[in-house]
Amino acid sequence: MVSDVNIKFFTQVFVTLLVIMDPLGNVPIFLSLSAKYSKKARSRLALESVIVAGAVIAAFAIFGKEILSYLGITIPALQGSGGLLLLLVALQLLTGKEEAQTQVGEVSIALVPLGTPLIAGPGAIAATIVFAKEAHGTGDVLAIALALGAVLILLWASLRFSLGVLKLLREGGILLLTRVFGLLLAAIAVQLVAESIHGFMS
Repeated sequence: MVSDVNIKFFTQVFVTLLVIMDPLGNVPIFLSLSAKYSKKARSRLALESVIVAGAVIAAFAIFGKEILSYLGITIPALQGSGGLLLLLVALQLLTGKEEAQTQVGEVSIALVPLGTPLIAGPGAIAATIVFAKEAHGTGDVLAIALALGAVLILLWASLRFSLGVLKLLREGGILLLTRVFGLLLAAIAVQLVAESIHGFMS
């Protein structure tokens, strides 16, 4: 079955998703959001967020075009909603309100914002929908599945093994990290909204 994989298409999908989903770029935000949790909880968050992201992207790969068409949703609208959601999270990081999260919050941040829209963001969803439309035959479908799986494994590894960084940070360092990356996350959110506006105008 592996021999049937379209290697060229696999490489194209893998590189595209790797750049968009950015395993290393998500590490600081993950550390900021999970700093107040126990080591076991952080490990679980890393796994759950990647599983959620994989499920979301797989669903859009299979049904994405139909879902967006049925609901009348465009890619710019998806970008705008993702940007606004990330902005809310960024404001929580900047104001310190994330510190009040409860055990229920562990589940919620694995879903939002870690699983989506940070990992499975508008860019990754849009790219996957495009690749799914371009797929012809079993070889291309296998290429998409294997490429997505490989990127998700890299994402999990980058999040899971980044937890050692927290041991080097004291409470002041964690607070500083949280505020700095809250600011960067706000910038990412604004960029998504700007791209959404540009998409609507073009």
